[in-house]
Amino acid sequence: MRRGDEGPDIGRGGRNRASVRLAQSAALVRSDLPLAFLDAILATFGYVVVLMLRYDGGVPSDSWASFLTFIPVALTVHLAVNMAVGLYGRMWRHASIVEARRVLGAGAASGLLLLATYLLWYRPARGTVDLPASIPVLGAAVTTMLIGALRFQSRLFAFHRHRDPLDVRPTRVAVIGAGEAGAAIVAGMQRSPEAGLRPVALLDDDPRKQRRSIGGVPIVGFIQDLPAVAGDLEVDQVLLAIPSADASLVRRIVELAEVAEVPLKVLPSVTEMVGAKPSVLDVRDVRIDDLLGRQQVDTDLDEVGRLLAGRRVLVTGGGGSIGSEIVRQVSMFEPAALLVLDHDETLLHDAMALVDGKATAVLADVRNSDALERVFERHAPEIVFHAAALKHVPVLEDHPSEAIHTNMQGTMNLLNAASRWGVERLVFISTDKAVRPSSVMGASKWLGEQLVLGRAPAGARYSAVRFGNVLGSRGSVIPTFRRQIAAGGPVTVTHPEMTRFFMSVQEAVQLVLQAAAFSEGGEVFMLEMGEPMRIVELAKRMISLSGHTPGEDIEIHFTGMRPGEKMTEELRAPAEMPYPTPHPSIVSLYPQRLPKVELEAGARLLSRLAELGEDEQVACELRQLANRAIDLGPDDDLVIDLIALEQEEQQQENAHR
Repeated sequence: MRRGDEGPDIGRGGRNRASVRLAQSAALVRSDLPLAFLDAILATFGYVVVLMLRYDGGVPSDSWASFLTFIPVALTVHLAVNMAVGLYGRMWRHASIVEARRVLGAGAASGLLLLATYLLWYRPARGTVDLPASIPVLGAAVTTMLIGALRFQSRLFAFHRHRDPLDVRPTRVAVIGAGEAGAAIVAGMQRSPEAGLRPVALLDDDPRKQRRSIGGVPIVGFIQDLPAVAGDLEVDQVLLAIPSADASLVRRIVELAEVAEVPLKVLPSVTEMVGAKPSVLDVRDVRIDDLLGRQQVDTDLDEVGRLLAGRRVLVTGGGGSIGSEIVRQVSMFEPAALLVLDHDETLLHDAMALVDGKATAVLADVRNSDALERVFERHAPEIVFHAAALKHVPVLEDHPSEAIHTNMQGTMNLLNAASRWGVERLVFISTDKAVRPSSVMGASKWLGEQLVLGRAPAGARYSAVRFGNVLGSRGSVIPTFRRQIAAGGPVTVTHPEMTRFFMSVQEAVQLVLQAAAFSEGGEVFMLEMGEPMRIVELAKRMISLSGHTPGEDIEIHFTGMRPGEKMTEELRAPAEMPYPTPHPSIVSLYPQRLPKVELEAGARLLSRLAELGEDEQVACELRQLANRAIDLGPDDDLVIDLIALEQEEQQQENAHR
């Protein structure tokens, strides 16, 4: 086709588009004509009412005559201003405060224009005072109220339209918490009566809020009054609307709801909602996380933001429970680049879905040093969170060489690449099982701590953060109990006296980021985990939350402790001196450190044994290394073992040749 041939087609297309726009505009005008006609009727009615009230119903004939010449002007002004500010062409069923402001603005503008018209033109032109000046002012105000009522009638009288034709009794809800979240929840239930929820009472422990109301719903007492209120008001459901509630408050309310024999629903915690406005859609059943992991964590977001904003951040093990949460929280601080590294493509894919395109997926294994080098060469990360690890105690007791390959050698590979490419800050995610370790897993993580501290370049800020069990992580006790309960039991517990520390993954990661922000390098940070909980009590509580009775509906069986397990965990060894930090939930420890020569010799020996698959020797050497006293200096036996192993390998290689 020649260029000249395009002109007519384009012209016709342009004319067609213009015709379509003209038709659309005409259709819009036609659809607004009924609303404009109603506005005119309401305005006329409003001004007539004001005129009659001004004269107590006895309007003089001269005033009627003046009014008939004034009302066309008033109608023209109102309709023109309404069109100018956008009161036509809208779907008023979904109107909000923005549209309400438009209605008020249109009314005020119309009143001012009419008053100016009256004073500057109408009154001087007629030379009479038979139409009072109050008519344009009060008439505009009444007209504004009527026009607003017309547009917002769908919101004002929504309860008439949504009433259930079968007149089904709505669920009567008592809301705990009369703060912003409680107010939002009450408003949400009132806006959506079709959901079948009716707020009948609010309870709050703030004495200043007592005997007040929110949205017409009275605040009838304190939280402790829940059982009495539930009985008096025939409450069908209790809703905890305090996102900042800690675990102790949730447990207290759970107990009160059990006494009242009323089901309890909750809003997610602050860390789960991430600043979102509470909604009825967020309400869910109580989970064990709420009873154990709702610690109030105060994070200096400005300090964390200064650390992460505009920086290139790498998260290893980014598809795991902790790694993916690090990825999610780091993404909120707008890093220049966020690299999510994992060797499991499914977990990597799931982690990427959490950040909606704000990160780069890196499918690689920390055990592969060449792959790590390529990652660092291409992306040059400035901050690294190292969460990649094998973590299941019983599995690693049977496969200690694998623990060495990932938890030790993978960490060494990462440290080598980080040192070569000038990483400024590195955080090693550790565990309470690294304290006086009794398991292969714990000893391998302890060794990882030692390597991070011992291999940090001068001036770099490398540290480790140590904490206990993360609620709901894959393979942890809580998902296991949940599956067993769903199957009808029994729930298996290793020992009736076994205890563990618990923390939600959101709170743990918040503290990890905070610790990273004020790290100076060389620290092992310990997160305050509160009081340890007996595992059997955890099992009983989860059975109760599922609506069953422990020991009756679902049995609890004790299986005995497994290899490598401890009865209780510790967050620091007795010789590790604690020091306070700027954050009350984070403690800095002065760790026991192996002499560098012994650390490097031990790592070389373990690496060679793992390559040969000598699992028994790996486990033995690993435990011995973890239990050595650091004040004894280099261990000659360890060096002798390493030399002997190297000589044996050399002999085998020569024989093979």
